[in-house]
Amino acid sequence: MSEAATQMLATKIRRTILTQSKRANVGHIGSCLSIADILAVLYGGVLRLSSPDDGDRDRLILSKGHAALALYGALNAIGIVEDDLLETFCTDGSPLGTHPENVVPGIDFSTGSLGHGLSIGCGAALAARMQNSNRRTYVVVSDAECNEGALWEAVMFAAHHRLSSLTAIVDLNGQQALGYTRDVLDLSPLENKWRAFGWDVHNADGHDHVALESALSELDHEDAPHVVIAATTFGKGVSFMENQLSWHYWPMTDEQFSTAIAELETREA
Repeated sequence: MSEAATQMLATKIRRTILTQSKRANVGHIGSCLSIADILAVLYGGVLRLSSPDDGDRDRLILSKGHAALALYGALNAIGIVEDDLLETFCTDGSPLGTHPENVVPGIDFSTGSLGHGLSIGCGAALAARMQNSNRRTYVVVSDAECNEGALWEAVMFAAHHRLSSLTAIVDLNGQQALGYTRDVLDLSPLENKWRAFGWDVHNADGHDHVALESALSELDHEDAPHVVIAATTFGKGVSFMENQLSWHYWPMTDEQFSTAIAELETREA
């Protein structure tokens, strides 16, 4: 897709995040908004997805599973999750919960227990090698997940086995449930730590579609695992949510929803 097309895709994802979170009266809005551009670039052309049933398709694992609504929005935008199913988000009996389940079309792995998604990605990448498949595995993790020891075990495993078909994308939005990451457990400069473990490290603006596409499409899949550290803004696209910790959990009022949608429409114009 062109940059204009992926921008339109990102806007559609953000509209889904706002509309469905308001209807269901749930939170995690800021966490979803911060990865809308990352998902738009991935689903806009980086991922090789002929169909959800193709065994050699690329795999995407949303390790920061509390941002599932952004993933549902992306899958809906490309026609994998139907509109009728999307409208069941967070209703009784729906497979679309606040964390992704692998019963949903287009979702290969259930996630949400933070720090575990990269381990799943290691398994997926190792399986591809054993099956002589060229499929690639992408794992979207949060910067707060980098506080988890389990993540660094996976980092070491991937480097040891030279899982070059594996790419981690760190959503570096600087926030987590109980505060700013720099105050809870400061890991900066994060790129130095991944590099020390033997990963091929790239930095990108997580809202710059050209930079993201370039970083993700030009990786050498012949030696080490890759990580793209994507600097993002929590709540990106809705001014009163940006960098505000409260929007990790809060749902929107009617007035806040109207304001957020109006801002989105202004961006579309």
